[in-house]
This record gives sequence, C-alpha cells and structure tokens, in this order.
Amino acid sequence: MIPYGRQDITQADIDSVLSVLQSDFLTQGPMVPRFETLVAEHVGARHALAVNSATSALHIACLALGLGPDDYLWTTPVTFVASANCALYCGAQVDFVDIDPRTYNLCPKALEQKLRQAERDGKLPKVVVVVHLCGQPCDMRAIGGLAERYGFHVIEDASHAIGGKYQGEFIGNCRYSDITVFSFHPVKIITTAEGGMTLTNSAELADRMALLRSHGITRDPARMTHEADGPWYYQQIDLGFNYRMTELQAALGVSQMQRLDQYVARRHQLAARYDDLLADFPVTRPWQHPDSYSGLHLYVIRLQLDKIRKTHRQVFESLRELGIGVNLHYIPVHTQPYYQSMGFKAGDFPQAEQYYREAISLPMYQTLLEQQQDEVLNVLRQALGE
Repeated sequence: MIPYGRQDITQADIDSVLSVLQSDFLTQGPMVPRFETLVAEHVGARHALAVNSATSALHIACLALGLGPDDYLWTTPVTFVASANCALYCGAQVDFVDIDPRTYNLCPKALEQKLRQAERDGKLPKVVVVVHLCGQPCDMRAIGGLAERYGFHVIEDASHAIGGKYQGEFIGNCRYSDITVFSFHPVKIITTAEGGMTLTNSAELADRMALLRSHGITRDPARMTHEADGPWYYQQIDLGFNYRMTELQAALGVSQMQRLDQYVARRHQLAARYDDLLADFPVTRPWQHPDSYSGLHLYVIRLQLDKIRKTHRQVFESLRELGIGVNLHYIPVHTQPYYQSMGFKAGDFPQAEQYYREAISLPMYQTLLEQQQDEVLNVLRQALGE
C-alpha cells in the first residue's frame, strides 16, 4: 500500500531523541525552548510556544484572545473538526464561511459579504480561524484588511503549511494575524510524533498562552499575589491545562527542522510531476495562487464526474483496493452530526459540499519515489475506467 502521507525518520532524528533519553530531562528541559527558537527564527515570528498538539494550540490561542460565551468564531467548513471545536471548548459559538472554488481556502469575498450582514445583525465574530488547506496560504492581505475594518482577531491554522510562503515571506510570521498554529503530526511536513506550536508577535499573547499551557501556574514573582514563601513556591493564577511538549518530541522536531526546506522543495518537484502527468486525466488539478508557495502537505485532485462513468466513491474504493492509500480532506464540518444538531444543514455552504463530492488526496510525501508516483497514476487511470 502506498499511503497518502508518511513521516521520514533518519538516523540523525533517532540520535537526537536518544541524546535526550540519556540526559537529565525528559520534560521541561532545554530542548523545547531550542525547538521554539528554531521555528520562530525560521519563519520570522517573535514568539513560539510548543505544545502537545495543534488542537491544544488552537484552544489556548482562542483563550488568549479572550474568546468566550456569547462570542462567535468563524472558520472554513473544509478543515479538520479541531479548527471549529476550539471555539466550543471556550463556550463560544461557531459559524462557517464558504470556500473559494479554486484554492479551496476560506473565500475572502464570501467573508466580506457575511461580515456586512453580521454587522447589521450585531453578530460580528470575535475570531476568524483561516485554514491554509493543503499548505497553500489563504489571501491573508485581504483577510487582514477585513480584520482591521470589522475588528476581529485572526488565527492562522497553518497545520498543513510550515515551510510554505505567502508573498515571499514564510507562513508563521503573523504579518496579517494575531496567532499562527502549526501541527507536527506524523503525516505533516515535519513531525514530533504528536505536537503543535503557536506563534505570535505579541509578548502579551505569548505570556498568556505559556500560562495556559502549564496549568495556569507561574513561578514569576511579578505575577504573584504576594511574596513567595520560598524558592520552592509557585502560584496557580488561572485555570490552565497540561499541554506541554516533551523533550523527546522537541528533540525530534529540532532534527526534522534541519530538512524542512529540502522536504518542501521535494514536494514541489512531486507536485509538478503530478501536474504534468495528470494533464490528460478527467480530473481538476490543484491551482496555486501566484502569491503562494505552498507547503504542499496534500495534493488534492477533483474528479470531473461528468466525464467518467464511475461515482466518486467507486473511484476512491478502487484506488484503495488496488493498493493506493488515498484519503479525503475533509468532510465539511457543518455536515457532521454534532454540528447538524446545532442547526447546520446540507446546502448551507455549497462550494464546500461540491468540493467534498469530488475531492481525493493522492499520495504526497517527501520520500515518495517517482516509480511509486507512476504506480499511483497507472492505478488512478484504471480506477477511472480509462
């Protein structure tokens, strides 16, 4: 089976993790700050905080921005459920903005239209989570301009996008957002097994997220309510969580970061080859906005169902049966039973739903061989009935 994604673990990665196992610290040691500094410097952000998952990162990002009951968070329906669930963790309400039919990202025009109506209704969002689907950045300049005009905060869910660029600058620098979130799950571009990170240019937000990441506990005398009882003393000054990343995970991340640019470049080579070889297939190939340099976490095709004799499901199942581990990213969140119980229904976001009826994620990872890519395409042609 050729999977849709796969981690690349080298001897250097193993040695990095072993060095931590043989050290004095398995958690809360020097490796996590080193990983944070490495990522922050690479992307051009002032602050970075490593956590145990991108879901945790989204949660503390929302809390740091003050999201709570009676507030709204808007996001795209074409994302993993965590991009919306983070609002519910804070007691806030969720709504969605339909996607751009070419990039599959949240559509700035649809966002502006919805904001105008929300302003009239007195229901503007406090936070908008934009998702850089497949690694391609959203139109951040347009979204940032809307944020200034309508007064909402922006979180970039860049779980797919580390190593990518927007208008020539690395995704994660927070030029048009308050906070960016990365994921280091094994199928992502680099991995720490599980893990995530928040990045921001605000010292205040960074301090707030650092507190929330570790039980709401501080050892900083300046933040305590009274003088410390002794050198052992700490205070819980907020309700936080145990969202810390371990030293082992950070060591793996430090090693993987050395190959980040190489990994993304290889993904671009594979994507260009897919583009060329799929030219005569009855599929729509991914379109890249000229302002973007995608991280290319995913390579998504859309079936031109009017040109083939099989259904979307039949093609998908044929590929799996013939050894190609394709996937579908994602089932629109508003169609999930949990969200339908809130009142969302089929037909609410037609572009997202049309995307779902046609999309298939082909194998895309840095160690994919060209002969494996050829096998993917041969099997795809067979599955399409050509």
